[in-house]
Amino acid sequence: MMQMGGMGPGGPPMAPQMPPQNVVQPPMVGPPQPPQQAQEKLDNISKVKSLIGPLTNSLSTTLKTAAHNLHQNALVDIGTSKNIDILPPRFDKSLEEFYSICDQIELHLKTSIECLNQGKSNQTYLNLTVMPTRSEPMPNQDMNALTYPQYLSTVRTQVNFAKELHDMLLAAAQNITSSD
Repeated sequence: MMQMGGMGPGGPPMAPQMPPQNVVQPPMVGPPQPPQQAQEKLDNISKVKSLIGPLTNSLSTTLKTAAHNLHQNALVDIGTSKNIDILPPRFDKSLEEFYSICDQIELHLKTSIECLNQGKSNQTYLNLTVMPTRSEPMPNQDMNALTYPQYLSTVRTQVNFAKELHDMLLAAAQNITSSD
């Protein structure tokens, strides 16, 4: 029953347990990758919703850390605890994590607002529907619908026109200031 290669700090019972642990670990590495790919496909509102749980956990951790630090400082101040062997968790790290999650949520919400504003402007100034799934026009396609490449071409034309208009206004402003 005793194996030469199995001898070590854990003794012979550890040797049979190690290979199953090594076999179990590679499949555990595989499953986290598909959820990460699925998370990349989420829209901004879904990303905000997925950050609410970590935000509440981070807030809870931050408040617990603050309470622990206040308690430790109070004990030191009144003299009941003179030597602190166990360092309390760092408040600044937990607060930084909380603000990081808040910043991510803010970024996703601002991006969502910008997307809504662009959609509203699109409906106002380009009263055509865009078919994002179509890359070529259909034979019986309505003239009030654009394929995505047609839409991109229209947007590029509008951007170039806006740039030309900006350059003309800038040149006119420079001509006015140079004539003075």
